Amino acid sequence: MSKQTVRDLDVKGKKVLVRVDFNVPQGDDGSISDDRRIKAAMPTLKHVLDNGGGLILVSHLGRPKGDPAKDTPFRMDLVAERLAKLIGKPVRKANDTVGPDARAACEALQPGGIVLLENVRFNKGEKVGDVTFAKELAGLADAYVNDAFGTCHRDEASMVAVAEQFPPDRRAIGFLVEKELQVLDALLRQPKQPMVAVMGGAKVSDKIGVIENLLPKVSHLLIGGAMTYTFLRAQGHKTGKSKVEEDKLDLARDLMAKAGTKLVLPKDHLIATGLDASAETKVLDGSDIPDGWLGIDIGPSTAATYADLIRGAGTVIWNGPVGKFEVEPFRQGTLAVAEAMAAGEGITAVGGGETAEAVESFGLAQKMSHVSTGGGAFLESLEGKQFNSLKVIPDR
Repeated sequence: MSKQTVRDLDVKGKKVLVRVDFNVPQGDDGSISDDRRIKAAMPTLKHVLDNGGGLILVSHLGRPKGDPAKDTPFRMDLVAERLAKLIGKPVRKANDTVGPDARAACEALQPGGIVLLENVRFNKGEKVGDVTFAKELAGLADAYVNDAFGTCHRDEASMVAVAEQFPPDRRAIGFLVEKELQVLDALLRQPKQPMVAVMGGAKVSDKIGVIENLLPKVSHLLIGGAMTYTFLRAQGHKTGKSKVEEDKLDLARDLMAKAGTKLVLPKDHLIATGLDASAETKVLDGSDIPDGWLGIDIGPSTAATYADLIRGAGTVIWNGPVGKFEVEPFRQGTLAVAEAMAAGEGITAVGGGETAEAVESFGLAQKMSHVSTGGGAFLESLEGKQFNSLKVIPDR
């Protein structure tokens, strides 16, 4: 998929509306705990500035509910401060998105300047793709750039309807989105073999489309995380207190039948009496979880097997931790997967918010070929879905 990019636009003297994904992780007080997504937008932002354009940036942050008091942590003020520090230029933060303050800030914007609009999800029209709201937002700028891969799977106003308000020659994707599409194209069209996929996370139902789309391409599909126990229950194993999707057992059986020997389940497990670090733990050989215990991570033997397969792969795709890595005693399986990917010579792609968080926390993100900024967008891309937010951007 080759789309018109920001390098194809004439931005000199233009006000460029860039839909960025500054939905950064926050502490309880709203502080930014990880600015990776802001840093990822830098190439696009600097390109516009270096070529004589002015920037109008729009993003969502968190999940505001419409209560101004409770939504205070989701205001963009701290994001503006962090952006200014990272880019080395002043950032004018508007106190609304399409209201009088935003209009005044955008009217005063000069080449080389930056305006960051207030959280776009403070506007009801954003979630429903309202055209009136989209026209107001588009009216602030001369051109549109989508550099928010993490939101590409959503049909919100700032992703689709706003782009449609500009002539086709004034719509483009940014460098971040371009890179994500190039990586996904390489993974899905001509992956270097053998190809291994690691699928973790909580629910089999969340991964159905991905598993079915990847099965013809992979040599091995390595399963971990809580969804392991739905597969094991479907095989007739005891699962103790482990989380199981009882209504998806037939689905799990169907997937295992389709996959055959490609689908690899853990043969040993770290089990625990609870989810907190103080819980009693032990390694269980085999796959029958005793009553009162739950599977919390893949076991050491499984971790070694998975690591060998990963190190020998030409391509590895990973979505979903294989254990509750946020808790120190339960992170060894996820760490083993990350270390094997970092040590291998193949192409390694990490997608999904928690998976990216894991490799970042292990200090291994820089050793991966690609760490996607998108969670749901990465997953749906692996399913082979096409996004309306990209359909509205002209092909090159």
